[in-house]
Amino acid sequence: MKKFLLSLFTILAPVFLFAQEAQQKSIDEVINEKFGNATGWFVELIFAQIPVTDEVGIPWVVIMLLGFATFFTIYFKFINISGFSTALNVVRGKYDELDHPQAGVLKGDLTPGADIPETIRVEGEEGEVSHFQALTAALSGTVGLGNIAGVAIAITIGGPGATLWMIIAGLLGMTSKFAECTLGVKYRDVDEHGTVFGGPMYYLKKGLSERGAAGLGKVLAVLFAIFCIGGSFGGGNMFQSNQAAIIFNDTAGFTGGASGLIFGIVMAVCVGFVIIGGLKRIAAVTEKVVPFMVGIYLLAALVVIGMNFTEIIPAFGKIWNGAFAPMGVAGGFVGVLVQGFRRAAFSNEAGVGSAAIAHSAVKTKYPASEGIVSLLEPFIDTVVVCTITALVIVITGNYLDAGAASGVQLTSDAFASAIPWFPYVLTGAVILFAFSTMISWSYYGLQSWLFLFGRSERNVMTYKIVFCLFTVLGASISLGAVTDFSDAMIFAMAIPNLIGVSLLLPKVKEELVKYRDAIKASKS
Repeated sequence: MKKFLLSLFTILAPVFLFAQEAQQKSIDEVINEKFGNATGWFVELIFAQIPVTDEVGIPWVVIMLLGFATFFTIYFKFINISGFSTALNVVRGKYDELDHPQAGVLKGDLTPGADIPETIRVEGEEGEVSHFQALTAALSGTVGLGNIAGVAIAITIGGPGATLWMIIAGLLGMTSKFAECTLGVKYRDVDEHGTVFGGPMYYLKKGLSERGAAGLGKVLAVLFAIFCIGGSFGGGNMFQSNQAAIIFNDTAGFTGGASGLIFGIVMAVCVGFVIIGGLKRIAAVTEKVVPFMVGIYLLAALVVIGMNFTEIIPAFGKIWNGAFAPMGVAGGFVGVLVQGFRRAAFSNEAGVGSAAIAHSAVKTKYPASEGIVSLLEPFIDTVVVCTITALVIVITGNYLDAGAASGVQLTSDAFASAIPWFPYVLTGAVILFAFSTMISWSYYGLQSWLFLFGRSERNVMTYKIVFCLFTVLGASISLGAVTDFSDAMIFAMAIPNLIGVSLLLPKVKEELVKYRDAIKASKS
C-alpha cells in the first residue's frame, strides 16, 4: 500500500503544480509552452539548415531524403514507372498463383478458430494478409490529415508552386517505399503463434548482420525504434488529434482553453477502445472507415473543381509558375521546393520506414512482390489525393487571404466557398481520418516498443495507455509545436532507415530479379 500511495503521489504531484500554473494561463498555453521547451532542441537538430542563399537554407534531412530517393530511382532503373502496371496486376490478384500452394506458409500455423487479437492473421489459413489488405492497412496510416492539413500548410507558406514539388517528391518516394517494403517482408520475424513482427528494426538488425555489420545494424535498429515511438506519439497521434480538435471546435463553435482538452479525452477513449482490442480490431475499423471517407472527400473535391472548371487550367499555371518563381513567400524557388518536399515526406512517409511494418505481414514468398505493391502508396497518397486538395485550395483562392486560418481550417474554408455546408462533412472526414491514422500508427509504435522492451502483455498495455495520454496532449497544444515535433520525429526515423536500406540494396535487387523471373516463368 505504501508503494502504491508513493507512486500515486509521484504521478499527481506534477498535476497539482501544473494546475497551479494553469490558473495564471490557459491550459493550452501552459501545455504548449512546456512541450515546446522540452522538444525545441530536437526540432532544431533535425531541421538544421544548410545555407543556399543569404535568405534561404535547406534542412539537411530533406536533402538526405531527396538524395536517397533519387539514387534509389536510378539504381532500380525507374521502377516507379516500369513497375506501376505490375503493381496494379499484383493487387488485383493476377499473380496470386505464384504464392500457392505452400508459398505463403508461415511457421506456427494455428488450429482453425484459435484467435490471437494481436495479429490480423486469419487463423487456419496460410499467411497473414493479401497484397490488397497490406496496401490498405498501410494507406490507412498515410492517407489522412497530411493530405488535408499538410497541403494547406505547404501552400500557405510556399504558394501554389509547392504542389509541383510535392508531386515530384511523391514520384521519387515510390522507389524508396519499394526498397524498404521489400526488405520488410524479407527479414520479418514470425513467432511460434504465427504473429508477424516486421519493419526496419528487423531488417536493420538481421540484414546488416548478414553483411558483416552486426554492430551497426543493432545501433540503427534501436535508433529507428526510438524515433518510431516518438513518431507514433507525434505525427501519428498528436498532430492528428490537434487538427481534428481544431476543425471540430471551429465547426461546433466551441471556444475556451479547455475545449481541446475535452475533445482529446473523448478521442483518447475512442482510440483506446480500438487499439486495446488488438490489431484485428484495428484492421476491422480501418478497412471500413478509410475507403468510405476517402471516397466522400475525393467526390466533394471533384465537385468543387467541376464547379470552377474554367479555373482548372489557370490553377495548373499558378502551380507550374510558382514552382520556379525567383521570388516568393518562403524565399523564392528554394523555399517553395523545401515546403513541397517537407510536406510530401510527412504525408506519404516514403523513406521513413513506417509502411514496411504494415507491409511485412503480407502473404507471399516473394518479398519484391510486396515492394512493387507499395509503389502505389505514395502515388495514391501524394500524386492523387494531395494534388486534388491543392487544386481545390488554389482554384478557390483562399490561400491568398488565409489570415488566421492554417492547416485544416484553410482546406475547410476552401471547400466552404463552393459548398457552404461541406465543412460539416469535412469535420467528420477529418476526425475519421485522424482516428484511422492514429490507430494505425499505434501499431507501428507498438512494434517498435516491443522490439526495445520485449514482447510481454505488460509492455503492450503500457504502450497503449501512454499512446492514449498523448492523444489528449496533442488536442491541447498549438499547431506550431505539434507540427514541428511531428516532422522532426518522422524525419529522424528516415536517418537510420535510409542508411540501412542503402547498404542492403543488393538484397533488394536479388529479390526483384527473383520475382520478375517467377512472373516470366508463369507466362511461359
